[in-house]
Amino acid sequence: MVLSDIEKLIVKYNNCETTLEDEQLLKNYFTQEIVPPHLDMYKPLFGYFLAQKGIQFTKPLQIRSKPFFNYKWIAVAAVTVLMLGTYYRYTQKNDLGTYEDPEIAFTAFSQSMEMISSKFNKGTATVGYLKGVHKGASALGYLNEVNNATRIIFKPAH
Repeated sequence: MVLSDIEKLIVKYNNCETTLEDEQLLKNYFTQEIVPPHLDMYKPLFGYFLAQKGIQFTKPLQIRSKPFFNYKWIAVAAVTVLMLGTYYRYTQKNDLGTYEDPEIAFTAFSQSMEMISSKFNKGTATVGYLKGVHKGASALGYLNEVNNATRIIFKPAH
């Protein structure tokens, strides 16, 4: 085979564009004793491919089966969690903070509402500066009206 063809095949091989027939030609070429010095680095590569082609795997292959997962333990764990949850629920006190006397309940409710109201009032006091922003926005609205009036008076020439 001509050296220029081999060099073209090497370029194609390095770009992963060769076919199986092209690679077989390269393997056959590089098994020769005499190879040009600038292509000498490819000789071990293609020699390795030919040497490995003859090796066969002779050891017995042990196929492992997929490990068996016992689903019974999942059921046991689920039942255990349910039993513990039920036990925990019934051992807790059922005191939900309810009041027997309606007057005491009303005073507790009133105190809670007063506390919430004071927190809300404190929050709205810090937002008082928004009134100033509203005044500034209304002033900008007046400037916009002045701008519209001047635009009507001084119509641009087309």
